[in-house]
Amino acid sequence: MHIDFAPPSRGTYNNAGSSRQLASYMEHEDLERMEKGIYTDGFFNLTEDNIYKSKVVKDIDTNIGQLLKTDAKFYAIHVSPSESELRAMGNTEQEKAEAMKRYIREVFIPEYAKNFNKGLSETDIKFYGKIHFDRSRSDNELNMHCHLIVSRKDQTSKKKLSPLTNHKNTKNGVVKGGFDRVNLFQQAEQGFDKLFGYDRQQSESFDYYNTMKNGFISEQLELQEQDFTGENKKEILQSSEKENMISCNIDSKVDNKHSYNQQNNIGSDSLLSIFSLEDGNNYDATLAEELQAQKRKKKGIRR
Repeated sequence: MHIDFAPPSRGTYNNAGSSRQLASYMEHEDLERMEKGIYTDGFFNLTEDNIYKSKVVKDIDTNIGQLLKTDAKFYAIHVSPSESELRAMGNTEQEKAEAMKRYIREVFIPEYAKNFNKGLSETDIKFYGKIHFDRSRSDNELNMHCHLIVSRKDQTSKKKLSPLTNHKNTKNGVVKGGFDRVNLFQQAEQGFDKLFGYDRQQSESFDYYNTMKNGFISEQLELQEQDFTGENKKEILQSSEKENMISCNIDSKVDNKHSYNQQNNIGSDSLLSIFSLEDGNNYDATLAEELQAQKRKKKGIRR
């Protein structure tokens, strides 16, 4: 799962002014898909689907109480599952889209709210999401991802919420609470695995990626060794299974051959017995004739 916060810029991600430009960008894919008669999905929030862009822009642009002209009014967040994660979310585009909305509502936004350490829940976060099904610069077979536009202020417009702050769970000073992005990534990943029953391999986890990118060399080597050992164990198990199958096949063939030989031996023994009996009968008949001849010969001599 790849999650990133788009840095503010002068173009689409200029978050010091209106959200109209970003909302328009989030909707750009729909027209092309509609012309082709392909399924599209509108804006959504925590409880509603198919929300009009005009409502999104108005709701975000008016929730700016006590913010200065140059202050950020909203933040753009991208949530992009991997190909294997997308396969676990459903078979069709519509199934995957519904699963994505469920993940955003039940996992990502609740974890986003908790991570400010201000006693917030998902109902305190003002956000709108838009699902995109394609990514022009990717060669992947599956590219569905979600764009989120999240208000800087909570639903009451009283609390400032910045996911880009470097403060983490602070209790003293101007900033109270802070935001730990690493913790968010970890919790969002674990929540995905639990929600969809996804069996995540170590090599595709955030901790693995983060360590290989930012960790000490000793930590990277330890992870690589664990990964290598895990692969070896897997190969050994697979090899053992193959050997067992081959052994079973060989034993089966040997048993069949032995059984066949036994049957043939039984047949051969029977034939040998028959031949032996026949030879014995011939032998006895010949011997009787010789004895009778000898008796006749003796009788002839006496005469």
